[in-house]
Amino acid sequence: MAEPRRAAILGCGGPVLTPEEAAFFAAANPWGFILFGRNVESRAQLARLTADLRAALGWHAPILIDQEGGRVARMAPPEWRGFPPALDQAASARAFWVRGRAIALDLAEVGIDVNCAPLADIALPETHPILRNRCYGTDAATVVANARAMADGLRAGGVLPILKHLPGYGRGTVDSHKALPRVAADAATLRATDFAPFVALCDMAMGMTAHLVYEAFDPDLPATVSPRMIDLIRTEIGFDGLLMTDDISMEALSGTVPERGQAALAAGCDLVLHCNGDLAEMQALAAALPPMTEAAQTRAARALAQRQTPQPVDIPALDAERNALPSA
Repeated sequence: MAEPRRAAILGCGGPVLTPEEAAFFAAANPWGFILFGRNVESRAQLARLTADLRAALGWHAPILIDQEGGRVARMAPPEWRGFPPALDQAASARAFWVRGRAIALDLAEVGIDVNCAPLADIALPETHPILRNRCYGTDAATVVANARAMADGLRAGGVLPILKHLPGYGRGTVDSHKALPRVAADAATLRATDFAPFVALCDMAMGMTAHLVYEAFDPDLPATVSPRMIDLIRTEIGFDGLLMTDDISMEALSGTVPERGQAALAAGCDLVLHCNGDLAEMQALAAALPPMTEAAQTRAARALAQRQTPQPVDIPALDAERNALPSA
């Protein structure tokens, strides 16, 4: 039996995989990779990079990207399709299906088969600007309908979705890339609002945690490294998909990067996501992380079993519909 993959998703430093990176990835054996703007130049270059990353591991490893459309788009116009921020998109499920299906066209063409979307966070008046217009609506029902449609559009195009940010980032009033957000809302309010979309979408195969403290449940630890919050995600929300951290190098978390990764796995996350491509930092992290647990391997296999050949689509008609969508 093959050795289990290491409980990590890693990035690389630039648009070309270096021999040093390839050797490290072959030895570290992460479950998959994530790409950012620093890795993206052109279609031909990106297709080469995804092929080289998989060759380093010797299997068709999942390759992720954050291609939400709007402000968060690692593959940008004019080379790739552009979209307005999600909250500015006409709030119809069809618009979000078209969005997902069109994004999947760009991703699948270059070998990217996992997208860090949809978001099920609810946009509230206090939501930090880093997140607010990336949200799919201002109430749970709208968010669920649009997130489900976005996920369906991605899957139809051969791209797997990742539900984020469990159990809800909408009340974050600071940017978790730079500091630790704290949520003071009471448990009943959180259950009725923030957590509700994730309950409705808990059947999705992959999800990503939020680096937020929910004081009503665990006043000390952000969800990513909180056993109480991961248990809540698993039991109360009912999410039994493959659960990865948000970027473990974000400044919302304390301790060294290896310590953060170990804490996330100890809390119950399946995978540690590391995004900045710093080789020394990844080497230290990989040395500290174990192989995936049996439960994580089962969830990962279940998620990857949903990979499919893109369904046929009339691309000119899809683009015409995308271009005709009104903004809110």
